[in-house]
Amino acid sequence: MPWSKKGGGWQGGGGNGGGEGPWGQKPSGGGGGHGGGHGAPPDLEDLIRKGQDRLKTVLPQGGGGKSPWIIGLIAVGALWAFNSFHTVEAEEQGVVLRLGEYNRTVLPGLKFAAWPIETMEKLPVESVSQINFGANDRNANNLMLAGDQNLITVEFKVQWKIADPQQYLFNVRDQEMLVRTVSESAMREIVGRTRAEDFRTQGRLDAQAQVRELIQAALDSYQAGISILGVLLERADPPPQVADAFEEVQRAEQNQNQFIREAEQYRNQVLGKARGESSKIVEDAKGYTARIVNEAEGEAQRFNAIYAEYSKAKDVTRKRLFLEMMEGVMSNSNKVIVEGNSGGQGGTGVVPYLPLPEIQKRQQSSGGSQ
Repeated sequence: MPWSKKGGGWQGGGGNGGGEGPWGQKPSGGGGGHGGGHGAPPDLEDLIRKGQDRLKTVLPQGGGGKSPWIIGLIAVGALWAFNSFHTVEAEEQGVVLRLGEYNRTVLPGLKFAAWPIETMEKLPVESVSQINFGANDRNANNLMLAGDQNLITVEFKVQWKIADPQQYLFNVRDQEMLVRTVSESAMREIVGRTRAEDFRTQGRLDAQAQVRELIQAALDSYQAGISILGVLLERADPPPQVADAFEEVQRAEQNQNQFIREAEQYRNQVLGKARGESSKIVEDAKGYTARIVNEAEGEAQRFNAIYAEYSKAKDVTRKRLFLEMMEGVMSNSNKVIVEGNSGGQGGTGVVPYLPLPEIQKRQQSSGGSQ
């Protein structure tokens, strides 16, 4: 009989032995020409067996010698259907190739590609890939030369995903190696532009952003269909051989910054005190100016008032001015008044000596005791 297998396997319209098909092999899953996996393939032997049973009921005498050909056609149809229908997962996109050339891109769901003319490649466009450049990377040389001719050890990560499935498949052969090479080149370029201390401290975030932009620009120029999501700088330290010298320099810079801050604080204190004193002097001068001006204006008004009275009565005003002047002079001077004898006659006998200063002292002391 056709499709007979030695050892009691497939025999015409009978069952199978050992779980093998009519061609002496087990059914295998997966179709050619697509990169993604499928679910469990349908059992081809069960399909053939069911088809045989149906044909036996339709064809006279079980189909005679024609049933193997029909069974073969059914098997070929099942194989064609199995390789033509594809399930694209939610995080994937399918690229349909017609005779090896790009034809279309399909979204997630159950999709059809006429095999063997068309094949489908499934790409995980939503998954994020990461490349590490660190101590565990044996192929990477993490020692880089900074812009101030200092060596630093750099460890970083690059995260990326597929942006354009067509470009990703057809424009670049080894996508991950391309991302790795471009990322290392971009990091070395940015490190070479920056001082080592700036790259390690305050310029860290700017360096990450510049490296990301440089990598993306290079990949876009290659039309790689890759999007760079981020660059994370994990470590930027001096080599172990010179780490102690770098620490000494860093401590010296910290001391310098401390001295600068102390000097600025002292300067601010002195300037603040000087500014306060200068403001006080200026305010005092303004107050003195206002007082002198007001006094001068008051004296001028007083003089004008006296002059108006003097014009009306000159003798009275002159005498009044004399008395006021004498009052002002005599009020602040020491005075001793000695009255003579009545009638204008001289005194008799010896006039006793009057210690006028001593009398004044006694008066002052008596007044203070009271």
